[in-house]
This record gives sequence, C-alpha cells and structure tokens, in this order.
Amino acid sequence: MLIRLGYDIQFDIPAPVPIVAMLNVHPSRAADLQEPDELRTEPAVPLETYQDSFGNLCTRMVAPAGRMRLYNLTSIRDSGELDPVVPHATQALVSDLPAEVLRYLMPSRYCEVDLLSNTAVELFGGAEPGWPRAKAICTWVHQKVTFGYQFARPTRTALDVYTERVGVCRDFQHLAVTFCRALNIPARYVTGYLGDIGVPLADCPMDFSAWFEAYLGGRWWAFDARHDVPRIGRILIAAGRDATDVAITTSFGAAPLRSFSVITDEVKEQG
Repeated sequence: MLIRLGYDIQFDIPAPVPIVAMLNVHPSRAADLQEPDELRTEPAVPLETYQDSFGNLCTRMVAPAGRMRLYNLTSIRDSGELDPVVPHATQALVSDLPAEVLRYLMPSRYCEVDLLSNTAVELFGGAEPGWPRAKAICTWVHQKVTFGYQFARPTRTALDVYTERVGVCRDFQHLAVTFCRALNIPARYVTGYLGDIGVPLADCPMDFSAWFEAYLGGRWWAFDARHDVPRIGRILIAAGRDATDVAITTSFGAAPLRSFSVITDEVKEQG
C-alpha cells in the first residue's frame, strides 16, 4: 500500500522565535519512504536537523517575525496490514528488562504513575500479565473516557483524565500508559499519521494522531486506547515518555497558530 502524507502548518510570529519541529517520519520507517521527507519553510530559514535522546528526528530553526509556514508532502510504502495482535506476548520481569527500556516505567510530566498505582492494581491486577493485561487497560480506557475535541486541554494529566473521564486522543494514551507503567509494563507515548484507511471517513479534519506502544515479548507493540481496534497505516513520527517529548512543534516564545492541515490518504495504484 502507498500512503500520501504531509502537513501545512502556519503561524503568525510577533517577534523572532526559536522553534523545534518534530515532523519527519521516524528513522525506523525511513526505508519505506518513496520520496524525500523534507521539512520546508516559507520564508526559507536555516534548518538544523538532529536526533534527540529518544531517537526521533528534530528540526531546529529561528522563525522571523510575520507569517511562518512549515509544510511537506511525501509518500511512504506500508504493509496495508492491520496492527498485529499477539495475545501470547509476555511481560518481562523488571530485572530482566533492557536498561534503555526502564525509563518507560517511570512517572513523567503527564503520567503520574505514583498517584495511580493503587488504582491500576485494583482495576487490572487480576488480569493475566502481558498482552491480555495491556489490552484490558486499553479497553477500559476506551470505554470509560469520552472523546471530544471540545475537551482538549494542554495541561490535562493522566490523573485528570481518570477523574474527569473526558479528553482527546493524547489523554486516552496518557492514562493507558500510566496504568501500564504502574503494573510494570513499559509503555511509551507515540505520535504519527493515522488516516481513515479501512474505516468510515471521520467527520472532522485530518490531524496527527497519538497512540502508545507497550514492551512485551522483547519488542514494542502498538496499542490504541482511543480506538481500541487494530488499524491500518500507522506511520510513526516520534516516541517518548509522554506528549512533552514528542510535541509536533515547540516554540520558545510566542507563536500563535494561524492554520493547520494534515494529509494521510491511501494512493490507489495502477495494476
């Protein structure tokens, strides 16, 4: 399957401001790209690309005062298969986990593991460890939290989601990640493209998506507390402890958003 993907993000910048953008497809998917994946800007400014401590590609720039546009359009080859479901994937003892995985058991800005540990045990302590437990967490969050763009709030934490029972996709994932970590399942928050491929078209503009990955059976697997069903065409951009680590753009000063659009469409190939 070939997927066309891209974005057009515009800001009204009142004064020059440093910006870090995380908009490139993740290096783990670089071999699948069919065209260059290059962040472009209007006006053109010097760009510095680097890899952060989580292995994500970042682009650093200073946006001048005035209209600033970040855009790109590329294509990527995807398997076209649904997310894997592996019920036998086991949960490792903490003592056996690779050292680089341990940070995904810790509390973070939006994931208060220490404050929700008792709740996690009460809700999911009886579930079979490993994949069945991670899936039970996903299903519970999916069923108990109400989705709505009107509920978006950048300061909402996992504890807030548990208390308020509303949120957007990032909130669903933060709560699921927190419950997983509280039960010693390493979990990381991820962002990327997820188009309406193989599902009814959504009645809202396309956006970047959030899901999470759990470390089971010696590797990372995709889980999605927002949708709670396998999907087609997840294209990873970045992974980290929570949304703080994988913000699409981070500005170090005022950068009011003017417009925002995302494209993630299957390309019908000839033959």
